Order: sequence, then structure tokens, then C-alpha cells
Amino acid sequence: MASGSALLAEPLRIATYAAPLSRDGPGLLLRDILKAEDNQLASIVQIIRKVSPDILLLTDFDYDLDGLALSAFADALDAGYTTQFAWPPNTGMATGLDLDADGYLGDARDAMGYGRFAGDGGMALLSRLPVLADEARDLSDVLWRDVPDATLPTHPDAASVYGVLRLSHSGHWMVPVALPDGGQITLLAFSASPPVFDGPEDRNGLRNRDELMLWSHVLDSVYGPAPEQFVVLGNSNLDPVDGDGYADAMAAFLSDPRLQDPAPRSDGGALAADAPHGGDPATDTADWPDTGPGNLRVSYVLPSANLTVTGAGVFWPAPDTADADLLGSDGLATGAHRLVWVDIAR
Repeated sequence: MASGSALLAEPLRIATYAAPLSRDGPGLLLRDILKAEDNQLASIVQIIRKVSPDILLLTDFDYDLDGLALSAFADALDAGYTTQFAWPPNTGMATGLDLDADGYLGDARDAMGYGRFAGDGGMALLSRLPVLADEARDLSDVLWRDVPDATLPTHPDAASVYGVLRLSHSGHWMVPVALPDGGQITLLAFSASPPVFDGPEDRNGLRNRDELMLWSHVLDSVYGPAPEQFVVLGNSNLDPVDGDGYADAMAAFLSDPRLQDPAPRSDGGALAADAPHGGDPATDTADWPDTGPGNLRVSYVLPSANLTVTGAGVFWPAPDTADADLLGSDGLATGAHRLVWVDIAR
């Protein structure tokens, strides 16, 4: 790890990555990390080492109570991540209710956020800088019905469901990080529900839109004083132009004058454009099949307007380059999502 004086002389690199680090049951991710025989996991490790972010939010990482998998992953990276931070996600948290109204209880769609077991596909934070955990706030327990301007879908048992259903699919965290110069920056981290896999009630689409709206309320000081310097980061599962969901909500959020959109780009994304494609393919962050949603921009790192951005990118190298090997021969060895990073001057 670099010394404090060296860190001050260099930009702060903040990244998010929806790498496929979730498994089919509890404890299996830790098993795979310790065995070190999973080629996909090895590629993910190499990509993170290559980009070398100072702060990294993982948005598809299985949570365990003692943080054993996260600690083991930090050890595997061997990249100076002295701070590991995670709270229990809503994914996989049992509700005891028939949330998807299919007549059955206890399946993955009946959890607070889609998940096959408690902790399935949560969020995890790795940092080379100290996290001010005592000052961190978790908005993951905010009920959907209590969010100003929320739009609740119809449900045959609405009173019971919306009496317990939280807005956050996985979580909404406000996590301050201490800077070497004595200041701090607050990470507004989240991983939203995909706006698909539902019915005409549009439960997931509406939830996805309202999960993004929660950050606007945070910046409006609805949930306490808004942070002075911040970065919104994570997987919104929403493209501002293409794909399913309320694209206009994402476009409006990106134009909020309180934050800035560095629009990270990649050569690989530009060359992998789907047809038709309304947005700039160079800014896409996920490589899904053309027969599905196609390539979309769904992961974001959005600094506050009062921060100075010195660089940004998406790790999606062009084919036939040395770095492309890290993605695998078919470009999907590390999953559909790409790592997104932004450099901030300090």
C-alpha cells in the first residue's frame, strides 16, 4: 500500500464491478476462492489488479456474517485493500409472503430482494483508505411505501406486502471514506433490481425507478444532511437510452446539476455495438446477447459536481489486444458486466 503522502499526490480511483461472484448456496463462494481453481474468478482477480482502483464496490458478491469470503477475496487480490466493508443485503431475506403472487411461498422471488438464500448476490466494498464505519448509514430498510413520490404496483395482498417490503433490492449505503488530507468523501452505493422478470403490474420496473429516485431524495436532504462530496456508484440496472425500464429516469438523474457524468468509455464497447443502438455503445458496461437485452450501460460511477475528474474508463478492451485475454476467448469469461472506474483529483 502506498504511503499517505504518495496517495495525496495521485488521483483517487473509484470503481464498481458487477462481477459474477455469487454462487448457488451459502459458503460456496468462499470455497471457490480458497480452492483457487476457478478460471472465471482468476480472470476477475486479474482485471481488478490491472485497473487497480483505490476503492471498489462489488455488486454481486455473496455476503456471509463473518466476512470470510470478502476477506479471502481481498487476500487473493493482494492489492492493498486493508479495509473490507459489507452489510447484510436484502437479497435472499425471507419475508414469509407471496411477493410475486404466484400462489407459492418461500422461493427466490418472495425474498425482500431476489435471492436463493440470505446474502445471495449482495454488495461488498474494498478500500485502500479507511472507511468511517461509525458514520456510515444504511437506508436498505426504508419501506418502499414510505419513499416520497413512490409508485407502488398493484398486489392482491397489498396491505401485507407493502407493510414489510423494502425499497432496496440489495441495499442503499452511505459510506464515508477518510482521505489522507483529513477530508472525506461519501460513497452512495447501491445495486438495483433489474426492471424485468415481472408481469403487467411492472413491479420490478417501478422498483428499479424508485431505487434510483431514493438518491435524489438523499441529495434533497430528505434523509438527513446531504453529503458535501460524494460519489454515486453501483449497478442501477438501467440504461439512459436503450433496453427495458424507465430510461428517462436514468437520463434525468445523469443531468442532475449536483453530480457529473464522466461517461466512461471503452474501445471494446464501441466495437461491440448492437443494432439498433440509440446510445453511445462506447459507454456500455454490460455485454448481453443480441437475442436478449443487448449491450447496455447499467453500472455507474458519478462524482459530485464539486469534485475534479481526471480520467474514466470501462475495462472492455478491443479484441486482439493483450488485455482482451483477461475477458476470455469469447469475451464473456468474466460475465456480462465490465468494471467501470473514475479518477478524482485530490
